Amino acid sequence: MIGHNVRGFRNRIGISQEKLAEFAQIDRAYVGCIERAEKSVSAEVLYRIGKALKIKPHLLFIEEAYKLTEKELEKRLLP
Repeated sequence: MIGHNVRGFRNRIGISQEKLAEFAQIDRAYVGCIERAEKSVSAEVLYRIGKALKIKPHLLFIEEAYKLTEKELEKRLLP
């Protein structure tokens, strides 16, 4: 689920794995592994990925969150 959402949000904003890796300060190959659910992810890396994708990290745990509209995403933001 997390990897699927990372890929979905990344595609939604139109950035490459390379750019996401650069913004999140992780290796590009690691981004690919995360997206394919081959590697686990620490809370710190989830935070940096969320920041790079301009989303709250908890959205990565919601099934197919990247498909939600902006209005639906706003409703799911934590205070």
